[in-house]
Amino acid sequence: MAPNVVIMAAGKGTRMKSALPKVLHRLAGTSLLQHVLNAAAGVGALRSVVVTGHGADEVEAAVAGPGVAFVRQMPQLGTGHAVQQAVPALDDTQPVTLILYGDVPLIRAQTARALVQACGGEKLALLSFTPQDPARYGRIVRDAAGGVRSIVEYKDATPEQRAIREVYSGIMAAPTAMLKRWVAALRDDNAQHEFYLTDVVAMAVAEGVPVLAQIVVDEAEVAGINDAAQLAELEREFQRRQADTLMDAGVRLADPARLDVRGTLTCGSDVEIDVNCVFEGEVSLADGVRIGANCVIRDARIGAGAVIHPFTHIEGAVVGAGALVGPFARLRPGAQLGDEVHIGNFVEVKNSTLARGAKANHLAYLGDATVGERVNFGAGSITANYDGANKHRTTIGADVHVGSNCVLVAPVTLGEGATIGGGSTIAKDAPAGQLTLARARQATLAGWVRPKKTPR
Repeated sequence: MAPNVVIMAAGKGTRMKSALPKVLHRLAGTSLLQHVLNAAAGVGALRSVVVTGHGADEVEAAVAGPGVAFVRQMPQLGTGHAVQQAVPALDDTQPVTLILYGDVPLIRAQTARALVQACGGEKLALLSFTPQDPARYGRIVRDAAGGVRSIVEYKDATPEQRAIREVYSGIMAAPTAMLKRWVAALRDDNAQHEFYLTDVVAMAVAEGVPVLAQIVVDEAEVAGINDAAQLAELEREFQRRQADTLMDAGVRLADPARLDVRGTLTCGSDVEIDVNCVFEGEVSLADGVRIGANCVIRDARIGAGAVIHPFTHIEGAVVGAGALVGPFARLRPGAQLGDEVHIGNFVEVKNSTLARGAKANHLAYLGDATVGERVNFGAGSITANYDGANKHRTTIGADVHVGSNCVLVAPVTLGEGATIGGGSTIAKDAPAGQLTLARARQATLAGWVRPKKTPR
């Protein structure tokens, strides 16, 4: 069944010590709130109702999109009060309403789905866990038969109740019609003078509605983030999950603890990834790809057998099979390298296509260029593609040899098989198969003496 989903995202997050609303802090390159929205979509929710408050305009702008609705909680008077604001936005035709939290980013869709199924529109289903340190979580109070009787908030608990180790995660699935009735009856006569959503448990018990508490084994799934240290802990937990998934698929990681995936990384067989690599956006590595240490790769496709040497930065590029890139190379958006292309150290490529076997091995820049097969682009050479107002294209035919320290002033075309002498500035088309030079004649001045300092 497709449930209603309510996501609590109104809190200020004072302990983050940041002007950014807490739910917009990033984990693995994605906001905490977006992680929760992704989980809600995985449950099958047609729409998620996000309760905003602190920084509402910023939060709503960040995650607005199809299937997301917003209600505001102003002021913030507790979790029950937050759900009260969401009640008018709930779809009565959906028998189950799932409550999630915008600062609990690692909840798995399958865990939430199981909770919805346990509710079934007839029971109140809670997600509980047993942490090493129960701290100030609300305690799950059970009767002698093991049935859930209530949830007691820490500040309102007796010493005996505080000794209970099973605690409430905050996540619940409730029958929609009953939830509406229960939250309307909430009172704030407690130590915090807030409307506690947990009070609906006692209401359900009083009405004879079965209350279930499903214990989640992986504490990280229900871990909330309140400060920078907790965010860092969950970041590492998330990355460890990513590393485990990759290694289960056969990827060889030099050190699973030094990997960062901030998007989607798809790998073929026999892929090797060295330490301290960062993958962002959509990245695919074909069979036999090797990634050296300290690379950053964003929104890229790397072909089979390609080797990306250490300290290379790739963004928005396609790398062909068997290509060699780096070390210390940069491929910018629009770079398309054919098979067996070589891009060496301190070479930058932007919006350029290099055909099979082309090489730029040292200290070069190729921008807005079309480069033919087997071209050798010399060290220190560049395409001067910008005239101060517009970008222009350079076309280099197959088998061209460009000497060292050349400047190709676009728009310009080098014919197939042309040779450009080192140190040339080429501003006109160079004919195919011929040597083209554009540099001053060398001269030696006999008798010239180097100036010397005048003694004081």
